[in-house]
Amino acid sequence: MICSQNDIKFYNDFQLTNYNTLKIKSTAKSFYIPDNDGELVTLLKKFKNSNPIVIGNGSNILFSSKGVDEPVIYTGKMKSHIVIGNTIEAQAGIKVQTLSKLALDKKLSGFEFLIGIPASLGGACYMNAGAHGNSISDNFISAKVYDMEKNKIITLKKEDMDFSYRHSILKEKPYILLSAKFELKKGLQEDIKSKMDENIIFRKNRQPNLSIPNAGSVFKNPENCEFSAGALIDKCNLRGFQIGDVQVWKNHCNFVINKGNATSDDYINVIFEMYSRVKEKFNIELTPEIIYIGNMSRNEKEKWKILKK
Repeated sequence: MICSQNDIKFYNDFQLTNYNTLKIKSTAKSFYIPDNDGELVTLLKKFKNSNPIVIGNGSNILFSSKGVDEPVIYTGKMKSHIVIGNTIEAQAGIKVQTLSKLALDKKLSGFEFLIGIPASLGGACYMNAGAHGNSISDNFISAKVYDMEKNKIITLKKEDMDFSYRHSILKEKPYILLSAKFELKKGLQEDIKSKMDENIIFRKNRQPNLSIPNAGSVFKNPENCEFSAGALIDKCNLRGFQIGDVQVWKNHCNFVINKGNATSDDYINVIFEMYSRVKEKFNIELTPEIIYIGNMSRNEKEKWKILKK
């Protein structure tokens, strides 16, 4: 049921299938859709003690099939942006693919790698998303975030963000991204477009598109290892491995797809098998990129504790 509370839209018992790229069926007890920073901050203040879940495009997320009790806040309506000279400032809910196309239109180079990443800006900053040797931190200037502990909006500069491979301070502190600012470089539009086209072709050849439900790369590439996570998994003969409707993608073993009616329990079982076989064969412990949200079964708790240690 759709309701209105202080002019902020919310739903009770909301189905999350279309709000995660893996298309897991999960129900949120309450689901909120702020239109702007002010409404988002209002919700964060209201739910300070309720551990609110803030989502954007829903990539790199595994929702529990048993549902989500915490308030879920969707930032997809928060997509305002402004371009001044070589700088782009945008709200957390904008898709990074949109930012890539915006930069192309303005003849700005530096966001070509974003064209193949199915994430919102908030998620991209949270994980320091990257591809093709580039990452969101490369052109980052500053961000406005809401500090849940201090109950105020603060500005973080690049040096404050503690960026590293698939990491930012947003993973460590109770900060919720409201917007971020970037500085790009002027370039030739045809060169920018050519690079974007190359990246799109690469993604089509190496990664499942979103018509095949998936949550993106499952594991981080291990440090100081000559092989990627996908290559290690492949060497364990797991290409096409399947439990229920969850399958290791046959074209790239660091992607796991939903063949129709996947459950979070089956997903955890599949990625735990990937983790276990790589550890047994190579003595390497892979680290998940995936973020689990919601009520875990006993099986999920036991295996997730090992996966995230």
